[in-house]
Order: sequence, then structure tokens, then C-alpha cells
Amino acid sequence: AGPPPPQDLAGRALVVSAGGTREPLDPVRFLGNRSSGRQGCAIAAEAARRGARTVVVAANVDAHVLAGLEPEGVRVIPVGTALELGEAVRGEAAQADAVIMTAAVADYRPATVSASKIKKRGMSRSPDCGATPARRVIELVENPDVLTGLVADPPRRGLLVVGFAAETGDAAGDVLAHGAAKARRKGADLLAVNAVGARTGFGDVPNSVVVLDSDGREVVRAAGSKAEVARTLVDLVARVLDARVQDS
Repeated sequence: AGPPPPQDLAGRALVVSAGGTREPLDPVRFLGNRSSGRQGCAIAAEAARRGARTVVVAANVDAHVLAGLEPEGVRVIPVGTALELGEAVRGEAAQADAVIMTAAVADYRPATVSASKIKKRGMSRSPDCGATPARRVIELVENPDVLTGLVADPPRRGLLVVGFAAETGDAAGDVLAHGAAKARRKGADLLAVNAVGARTGFGDVPNSVVVLDSDGREVVRAAGSKAEVARTLVDLVARVLDARVQDS
């Protein structure tokens, strides 16, 4: 079984967001993402094993993933949308030492939600009598940025704020370049940048992250299973919290 985990988070309270928010279009459909919540739940379980009072704000996380938290005594708050997640995280963070924002939170939501299922009929036909698929425009409005809000207006003095950024490379830069720019823009104490693809990142696959500080400088790297990445990240959080106590 191996040695017991260190109790370096005893007396601490942590809030972890996990999963992916869903923004409803109608009673049937939603705008969502591929996040499974596995990495956030692995972080929460590791923190709880090391003595922290841990809460997971779980956005649409499957029951079998949440079941892994039960032996560790992690409290779970289920949410659906970005607005619900933001409200729950902020409420719990008022009594926390650290917030780890692992959830993939929707940047936008539909401006209106249909009370009934949106039907194909009534949509305008294309001039070529259907040879070109008809189009429907959905107006979106921007969701509040939960991470930026925690940084700009922390619900508790001294709150350690850790963000996650799932990135892909493109013509404008590689994953780390995008992550460094986001770290400077968001201003979180730490930002874990992870590349997502078919075999890494979201879901039941390995993960790889580079943790940056608020200036975009590399602090630590972690790679491997979700549990292995969680151990490295929780190690870092414990060290930062201890350093703050020593400096105060």
C-alpha cells in the first residue's frame, strides 16, 4: 500500500472546480465541452488525503468519477452552467485557503433559451432548394470570467488562486506561448497550462501541464496519469501556502 501521504494540508480548506459547464439552448440541447472532471477530482482526492477540508464544485461530472471522492470525504456541489459554477465557487471560497479552478468554463452562453425544442421547420430555405444546408444563427453573450473575478475581487484575503488553461497550438503561437499570455492577462497566482488532443488532456487519458506564475514564468512541470499530475500540483499548493505563513 505504500507509506501514508503527508498531512501537509491539515487545517487547510480547498475548493476545486471540476468538469465542464453546459449552457442550454433548449430543454434538449446545450453548448458544452469535452472536460470529464477527472483531473479536478484527482486533485481534490489528493488534497483530502493530505488533510485538507475539500469541496468540489462539479460541473456535469459523471457519477462514477465522483464516486472516487467518497472514501476521501470530499464534499460535492453539483452545478450545470457557468453562472451556477461561479456562484458556488465564490461562496465556498470565502472560507477557503486556496481555489483550484480545474473546470472548463464556457466563455459564452446563448442569449435566449427556448422553452421548447428548437425545430427545423420554419427555417429559411437556401436559394438552391436545399442543395446547400440551411443555417441558423444563435446569438451568444459572454459569461463572467470566474477566475479573473476571484483575482480582482477575492472573497477572502490571502486566497491562493490557481487556474487551468486548456490550450492547442495554432498559427499565432504554441501552447506555452498562449498559456504565458493568459497567465499575465488573468493574474492568478498560478496557472496550469495543459495541451489537449486525442491522447492527452480531457477524458480518461494521461495529462501534461506546465505551471506558470502570474508573470508567465515556469514554476514546475507535471506529466503522467491524472493522479500523478494531481500529486505534483498539490505538492506545489502546499508549499506555497506554507511559504505564505512563514512570510506573514
